Amino acid sequence: LLQLVDRNFVNAYCFQMPPEIFWHGTQCMDEFMELGNEIPDQELDVILRSQKPNQCCVLIYTSGTTGKPKGAMLSHDNITWTSAHASRAGDMQPAEIQQETIVSYLPLSHIAAQIYDLWTGIKWGELVYFAEPDALKGGLLDVLKEARPTSHMGVPRVWEKIMEKIKDVSSQSGFLKKRMLSWAMSVSLERNLNCSNSELKPFRMRLAEALVLAKIRNALGFSRCQKHFSGAAPLPSEVTQFFLGLNIPLYQAYGMSETTGPHCMSGPYVHRRGSCGKAVSGCKVKLSNKDTDGNGEICFWGRTVFMGYLNMEDKTREAFDEDGWLHSGDLGKIDRDGFVYVTGRIKEIIITAGGENVPPIPIEDAVKKELPLISNAMLVGEQKKFLSMLLTLKCAIDLETSEPTDALTQEARDFCQKVGSQASKVSEIVRMRDQAVFGAIQDGIDRVNACAAANVQRIQKWAVLEKDFSISGGEFGPTMKLKRQAVAEKYKEEIDSFYRN
Repeated sequence: LLQLVDRNFVNAYCFQMPPEIFWHGTQCMDEFMELGNEIPDQELDVILRSQKPNQCCVLIYTSGTTGKPKGAMLSHDNITWTSAHASRAGDMQPAEIQQETIVSYLPLSHIAAQIYDLWTGIKWGELVYFAEPDALKGGLLDVLKEARPTSHMGVPRVWEKIMEKIKDVSSQSGFLKKRMLSWAMSVSLERNLNCSNSELKPFRMRLAEALVLAKIRNALGFSRCQKHFSGAAPLPSEVTQFFLGLNIPLYQAYGMSETTGPHCMSGPYVHRRGSCGKAVSGCKVKLSNKDTDGNGEICFWGRTVFMGYLNMEDKTREAFDEDGWLHSGDLGKIDRDGFVYVTGRIKEIIITAGGENVPPIPIEDAVKKELPLISNAMLVGEQKKFLSMLLTLKCAIDLETSEPTDALTQEARDFCQKVGSQASKVSEIVRMRDQAVFGAIQDGIDRVNACAAANVQRIQKWAVLEKDFSISGGEFGPTMKLKRQAVAEKYKEEIDSFYRN
């Protein structure tokens, strides 16, 4: 579709024609293309001339993770400029140079999928495979293997799930295969981190590629993939390291619905570990209200910035300062070379009863890194005397309903056996308060606490929940962002129990 339909026809027909003309039933591709012959060129010309760059093109509703969703109005100029320039920052190629192939599987109502799957595809003539709506329930890998994309974008939770799947398969493999994978990943990680200048390094890397790594990428559908992107939320360092071990560098993009998606981009030629890249050419980024550590609120300026919120003038005024900069609500740093690092979200900062500000994400990531059986960790303690944490365990997913089951993943079971527990279900650990597992969790949290910069950042209490977080459970949004407020409301009793006495 994106290769065949003329851009002007799409703009005119899809956005200006009366809905009764267009939406009259499911049609095959040939029937859809024939519709273009039913409208005189003169009528199309009138419609095209009536369009203005500063008119609203689409509405994108924010995820609602920090409050009520708002309708962000994106103009025609926002869409066309971003699809042209942000995609080039990510090294997406025009069709006449290279036929880009991508897989669309995230909700198209959100900006990440819409700008990457639709508008960029139209701009550069990409071949787009549209996955079934239940792709995230387990069918995504099948689509990737069929499509063999040249570029792929995933939210952090998707990359985490792929990582967990590989670990799960590896743990069920024989001793030799495990050792081969471990060796190959260590070689790739060493090469990607530039830790060694050994003359044997190129040969070892070619050998690791031929024997192990290329086969894994092929099994994932990434045999042709040259660009792997992550966006919509911060990417845990553990995930970055793991995929570097597979010789899959993950390039981060950063932006908002209000910036038409990516305002900062990494790519094959512009990247730095831990950073989400630099501002796209023609755009600007700055920090407001910097603290002594160099952290400040990230602010945006440029043609990616939206028109405002639909019917919410007060919220629109709040989003901009007097100089026209859009305030993101995110905390970050910018290094001397212009690389941007997102360190947290202002609304997610926990302010304790003593007035100390604690960013939760670094502590949560540290806990998950120390404890391989932990699926999700959420720090709590707003206006409390100390910090506590809600934990969930890695469990199998029901492929029919996408609901977390009671069965632990193989990686989680291996962890349990390693610490002296025979548990194979979440309920066995939680309801029976498995002493071996609970002791191991406490040990891991103690190690995280030992690295805390201050006492206020130590986790004093924790609880393991009986069910993992999910979209259907209300803990994740459609792009698998953690909805902290929803979690706090759903598990209010567990949180209150931390502070009762």
